[in-house]
Amino acid sequence: MESSLSKLTESLIGTPCDTSQAFSQAFERLIMALRTLGPKAAAALDEELMSSGAFTIDQLMELAGLSVAQALHILSPPTKSPKVLIACGPGNNGGDGLVAARHLHHFGYKPSIYFPKQGKAEIYGRLVKQLQHLKVPFTEDFHSELNKSDYVVDAIFGFSFSGEVREPFPSVIKALAETQVPVLAVDAPSSWNIDDGPPDDGPGKGYMPTALISLTAPKPLVKWFKGRQFVGGRFVGGEIAEKYGFDVPRYKGSDQVVEVGKEGALL
Repeated sequence: MESSLSKLTESLIGTPCDTSQAFSQAFERLIMALRTLGPKAAAALDEELMSSGAFTIDQLMELAGLSVAQALHILSPPTKSPKVLIACGPGNNGGDGLVAARHLHHFGYKPSIYFPKQGKAEIYGRLVKQLQHLKVPFTEDFHSELNKSDYVVDAIFGFSFSGEVREPFPSVIKALAETQVPVLAVDAPSSWNIDDGPPDDGPGKGYMPTALISLTAPKPLVKWFKGRQFVGGRFVGGEIAEKYGFDVPRYKGSDQVVEVGKEGALL
């Protein structure tokens, strides 16, 4: 393994070096090789997908949520981490989390959901009803549920987040920053600035999730991220990706996600 890793890193960096240092440098090169998608471009892309692209918001959320669920399954299958807490915000990121919860239920996990501020759009009511039909529990006590969970999905804020973290989420994000329970963040660690990365103060200070799944394309904040990274959201073709200046990963077979920085998962 070390020999193959050394060969990989030497081919990427150009000179032999210490394996741990080489891996770190190689991983950074692989991440930086991916073109990122800023918040304005990401919003414009969503608008185009739902206009000339003929997608509905339901379709985009369904594919995004399926990607999140598959990434978690790669990170920790239900036999290892059966109890998953999904923290959902009031926007599209929260909708992705609700869809992921449904898929996780069907994958054999025991999800529970923290969804304190339901969005006004009708889709959120339908997603909640789908989960209620499956008897997936909703909790109002995030902190108590966190202590009983094996994994957490942070689907609170996504690429459109800016400004201050408002109630009831400051204490939730602070708990995510302090917990020993592994966390998978959806598109962005909540409270992080999409362009400038982690906050210097406030509830998200020091928050570094275990893993991150970037939807459609990595956002600029990935340069600060130190955990495992995935790209998902398999619904964009090469032509539109080139228009918006990002890369479509080489997905394997029917996979909905690709792990960035692993041999064989290069773009």
